[in-house]
Amino acid sequence: MNAGLNGFGQPVGFALPGWKAPPAPPRSVLEGRYCRLEPLGTSHAEQLHAANSLEADGRGWTYMTNGPYATLADYRGWVETMQTRNDPQFYAIIDLESGKAGGVASYMRIDPANGCIEVGGIKLTPLVSRKPAMTEAMHLMMKNAFALGYRRYEWKCDALNAPSRRAAQRLGFSYEGIFEQAMVTKGRNRDTAWFSITDREWPAIRAAQEQWLSAENFDTQGRQKSSLSALTAPLLRKYT
Repeated sequence: MNAGLNGFGQPVGFALPGWKAPPAPPRSVLEGRYCRLEPLGTSHAEQLHAANSLEADGRGWTYMTNGPYATLADYRGWVETMQTRNDPQFYAIIDLESGKAGGVASYMRIDPANGCIEVGGIKLTPLVSRKPAMTEAMHLMMKNAFALGYRRYEWKCDALNAPSRRAAQRLGFSYEGIFEQAMVTKGRNRDTAWFSITDREWPAIRAAQEQWLSAENFDTQGRQKSSLSALTAPLLRKYT
């Protein structure tokens, strides 16, 4: 835990000389090679609803706290509400290959005083799911957060959501444990699994993500040469 000792011989957390609380994330566009993140607005609603409609069934909404939405009007109503909020602060994920919005993600539980911020509300569609655009979207959001001065970046999900837990660790988030009976979602109990990346871990994780996202990591058919999981696995915290 990197504790020191105070004048009484008690263990205390490491000092943070010069620590200043970071600003709230500005509503700005984040540009990448495979995707662009734009502050969510009603102009994205039609494309996002159409992309959600590409799913064969509603299983993509099972672990979400919102949705599914039967009509465009219903989905637009949710977007209208979210676009006015500072926390959560939602982005539309624009797939640069198709030029269309293919998912959403947000900063949430934004805590500048303690330098903590969470990524959540992630809803992907077949336009970006399991594609470099999705990985790059997550990379751009955490890169932006650490550049602003945040010292802890969190990922939380339903403890039963195995794909989300795998995605977190693939990206370099270390598993921290489960908060049992943390929420009531859609009339069900939710135990919440916690993951995080700290600012001290970020440089190595950033390098791994950038290595995976580089053009050199993909062959002429777009197939990866090295998996991101293989690059980040050695960087995950191991508790004793």
